[in-house]
Amino acid sequence: MGNPKPMSANHLAHPLDFIRQIVADDLKSGKNDGRVVTRFPPEPNGYLHIGHAKSICLNFGIAQEFGGQCNLRFDDTNPTKEEQEYVDSIQEDVRWLGFDWDDRLFYASDYFEQMYDYAKHLIKTGKAFVCDLTADEIREYRGTLTEPGKNSPYRDRSVEENLDLFQRMRAGEFPDGARVLRAKIDMASPNINMRDPVLYRILHAEHHRTGDKWCIYPMYDYAHPISDALEGITHSICTLEFEDHRPLYDWTLDYLPVPYRPYQYEFARLNLTYTVMSKRKLLKLVQEGRVAGWDDPRMPTISGMRRRGYPPEAIRHFCDLIGVGKRENLVELSLLEYCVREDLNRRAPRVMGVLRPLKVVLVNYPEGQAEELEAVNNPEDPAMGARKVPFSRELWIERDDFMEEPPKKFFRLAPGREVRLRYAYFIKCVEVVKDSRGEVVELRCTYDPETRGGYAPDGRRVKATLHWVSAPHARPAEVRLYDRLFTMPNPGEDKDADFLAHINPQSLETLKPCWVEPSLAGALPGSCYQFERLGYFCLDKDIAPGGLVFNRTVTLKDAWAKIRQRGKS
Repeated sequence: MGNPKPMSANHLAHPLDFIRQIVADDLKSGKNDGRVVTRFPPEPNGYLHIGHAKSICLNFGIAQEFGGQCNLRFDDTNPTKEEQEYVDSIQEDVRWLGFDWDDRLFYASDYFEQMYDYAKHLIKTGKAFVCDLTADEIREYRGTLTEPGKNSPYRDRSVEENLDLFQRMRAGEFPDGARVLRAKIDMASPNINMRDPVLYRILHAEHHRTGDKWCIYPMYDYAHPISDALEGITHSICTLEFEDHRPLYDWTLDYLPVPYRPYQYEFARLNLTYTVMSKRKLLKLVQEGRVAGWDDPRMPTISGMRRRGYPPEAIRHFCDLIGVGKRENLVELSLLEYCVREDLNRRAPRVMGVLRPLKVVLVNYPEGQAEELEAVNNPEDPAMGARKVPFSRELWIERDDFMEEPPKKFFRLAPGREVRLRYAYFIKCVEVVKDSRGEVVELRCTYDPETRGGYAPDGRRVKATLHWVSAPHARPAEVRLYDRLFTMPNPGEDKDADFLAHINPQSLETLKPCWVEPSLAGALPGSCYQFERLGYFCLDKDIAPGGLVFNRTVTLKDAWAKIRQRGKS
């Protein structure tokens, strides 16, 4: 299929969703008796990521739009990799995205007995056999894309012998890997998936739901269509890598007496720049300590994005913008950030915080005095009202907002220069205090009491407005500045290369102490704010001793706007 290319700005126009068109046509023709039943079938072997969010929005969205239902079904057929922790996290993520399965929570393990009976049916009808070849031998017999495979020497066992061996496999008489149950299809098929695929393997492992009841487990390609059929799924929607598996999906249903006949449809999975979507690779990041867990805000997991402060509405909007197609592409991460920024711009309260503090002393402001100034909570939403922020003789400003010898286009604070403090007064720098190493540690400034509110009655203007916090009233905070986890746009492009070699060593910068306005003292974890002039930040679940911890959700800079502009030119 080749390497996917980044999605351009021209793709913002929502393309025709071919899957929704199929559903609409089926309803119009009366297929499925007017029913629409979809399912989201994650394997509980890791946390969900943004690619799963696309599938969740598609499956649950179609059910909502067409008056149908969507089941949540766990594909729990591999007990060595599955855990209850993952089951719980997946349910939390789906609900957080805004969807619910009501009473339709299912597990593939719910159907193990029925799957076993169906396997015996295949044996009795001559469509399955027990094979003693090892895994390596099965691969050797399978052939290649250009050469047909050859039959297993055990392919012609009698029905009676196959039934006996399969029942003994279930009874636990054989060790792991000793035997498998295979479908009897066609070893010369051009589709390798149809060359007598394995349906069951022996696995003496504790299952998170069934315990030690089973020591044989069905393969996904066998369990998937049976689960769909037993649940009455009308549209089994998968990602594109399952397209070559669809003939096996159909074969399984064609040769079993299932109560319902579903159909599988495939769409292109989500690929995102500067991101890996493989659960195996994400697990490696966690296990090797490259990140602080599955919910590390640098991870593309839904829980990581939630912790970082991404609103669920923004993720749903992003999934709508990228659409559903058949062709693989690589979506710009900046488009997701654009959706987050647009959402938070409307809903996030504005506050002031200083990340790299520099002390300012107003030498002509009365000592011991403080006043309250009015600040707008969100200019995009007047209903959010205003708040009071304290002002005093000693303030914190950003160190980057001062230069002792400023270049020509630097308009912020400098010796002898006047600037505006947001919602407050004009101030002028009159003295620079340095330590023994020559580092600037404090600025002495004067303020103009006639400019309360940030406007001069004589009409004079300044070229810069700075944010600030009152030093005696500010609350200490730790701020974590997150950047992209990888340094290259497609870290998983070369499958033979070590993707870990492209990890961004500057993906996290921790700043402390930072100072924020006192209104944040009672903020709840998960609350999102715009720190004026700095970006959007979310209060983390961690609480620093004596302070707060904020994760930067997204910067104020809109990289996607530039990409869109380039696309128009």
